[in-house]
Amino acid sequence: MQSNKGKFRIGLIGLGQMGRNHLRVLSLLKGVEIKFIYDLDLAILKEMSKIFEVPAIKNLRGVWPIADAVIICSPTSTHSAMLRMASKHVKNIFVEKPLSHSLECTRSDLEFIKNNNLNVQVGFIERFNPAVQKLKSVLEQSEQVVNIDFTRTNRLSSRIKDVDVVTDLMIHDIDLAIYLNGPVKIVTAQGMIENGMVALASAHLVHGNGRLSRIHSSRITERKIRKIQATCIDCFVDCDLLRKELLIHRQSETETDSKEIYSINSIEQAVQVKQQEPLLTEIQSFLAFCHNRNNQIPTPNDAFNAADICEKVLREIVD
Repeated sequence: MQSNKGKFRIGLIGLGQMGRNHLRVLSLLKGVEIKFIYDLDLAILKEMSKIFEVPAIKNLRGVWPIADAVIICSPTSTHSAMLRMASKHVKNIFVEKPLSHSLECTRSDLEFIKNNNLNVQVGFIERFNPAVQKLKSVLEQSEQVVNIDFTRTNRLSSRIKDVDVVTDLMIHDIDLAIYLNGPVKIVTAQGMIENGMVALASAHLVHGNGRLSRIHSSRITERKIRKIQATCIDCFVDCDLLRKELLIHRQSETETDSKEIYSINSIEQAVQVKQQEPLLTEIQSFLAFCHNRNNQIPTPNDAFNAADICEKVLREIVD
């Protein structure tokens, strides 16, 4: 049950960069009460508690404040343990991607979630990028999608020490590839290993419907890029996830003169994209999911499917 104030009570575990972003957005929502925050770094915990004026707890094994839902943003290697701990107190749980650090653990988490009837949303935030939503609509109206290229690079991603570039960055685009192109039947990949971990990866996916996805991810590239480019029979779509811009390129007509010299006229159409923060939309989606008003969310099954492709990509590179 919710508090007498009528606000939805949420606990937040983990105050790294993504956790602090969640805290910032949650603090802006009038219908939400942040019941507690938690992090092993007591200095960060104290600082965030003071800035956002929310209760901090130092021991998760103690008595938890009553909450309606928990958001888990702790390091990937702790997700499984945090999920099980949170499930003793709440049924509504948000887990940042990936659901767990390995396919085996993800499979175990999936079974645990089903057996305990938990409502779990996984944090594939790019699905909530307004540019991706508009791209999905454009592709659904296309005559035929042939191939989609995904590029995601970020030198700053090297701050992540417990996961490789595939599990850290590429997993976003693997999820989007399945979201936009359907189930995958063939996976091939190449990559580069740095300091014992895959730092650059290029994967080629063949989907069950015959579509192709090419995914490139790097944490050694000195430029932050988030792009999706779709080749269709009737158009080429260029999508910038950072700028939230969508351009559609079409060949309008071919003209031939008497000497059989031809020219091609092309049209570039800019599609209007709503400039809304993806994390805000994602959290709003989670709140609706908790109230049984939304089932269009990234599920633990989606997390398992993405983790399965991640493992195949890593196996192709490492082996």
